Amino acid sequence: MNSSKKLMTTGEFADLCDVKKQTLFHYDDIGLLEPEYKNENGYRYYSIQQAEAYSMIDMLKEIGMSLTEIKSFLQSKNTKKITDLLTEKEKLVEIKIRKMERIQHLIKDQKKQIEEASQLDLDRFIVENMEAEQIVLSENILNYSHKDITKMIISFMKYVKQGEINVENWGALIRREQIETGDYLNYSNFYLRENQLHLTETFIKKAGKYVIGYHKGSYMNTYKTYEKIKDYLDKEGYRICGDSFEEYLYLMDGISSGVETNYVIRIMIEVEEKINI
Repeated sequence: MNSSKKLMTTGEFADLCDVKKQTLFHYDDIGLLEPEYKNENGYRYYSIQQAEAYSMIDMLKEIGMSLTEIKSFLQSKNTKKITDLLTEKEKLVEIKIRKMERIQHLIKDQKKQIEEASQLDLDRFIVENMEAEQIVLSENILNYSHKDITKMIISFMKYVKQGEINVENWGALIRREQIETGDYLNYSNFYLRENQLHLTETFIKKAGKYVIGYHKGSYMNTYKTYEKIKDYLDKEGYRICGDSFEEYLYLMDGISSGVETNYVIRIMIEVEEKINI
């Protein structure tokens, strides 16, 4: 009786499992996945049932197990040891999934920002009503040195990463007092707009009228845009009555020798109409 009649050749089994024949040869050599039958000429033959065994090996490789570990796992007769190991690997997979979901969210958000920024009229100011919004503030950094602010930013970003928080936008808060005195780079806090606010303490960005403008280029030159906004408000009959919220966008505008020329800052300042006496 020819034992190979109801079995698959190495090539057929390799096609079924979407793997190279050399991989199957190696698995046979190390005793990880031996063929169902070998004839006198050394030809290997596999059964359809062995596809399930290969799938298990492939899955365990995918979650980071070495071939030595996989072989020991498959040959183990200790059910508790097997289930404990699978439970541990399941937790690692869940962590990887959350990480990849977060990366996917960041990619989508960056794509959305670039698309929106490319359609903005960067030379136009408008006043519009905005709803109240919860945001997450960093520690107070008013009058901090540049070095201390840098340390705080690193700490704040680590908090975001470790908390696996999906950030919608992030920016800086400038208090009304600093805006009125022209101290535009003296931030009081950095902040996040994110979709997991139940995880953190929040600050309320008040509802009301806000003037919205855009600054393209280095943040060191935002004073120019702020002065233009002040002139615009004076002409339109508004005055500043609250804080400024800056949000950082990125505009892909071709290949540039200076990356900072693609930075766009959305500036939103709470305002109210002047009362004529």
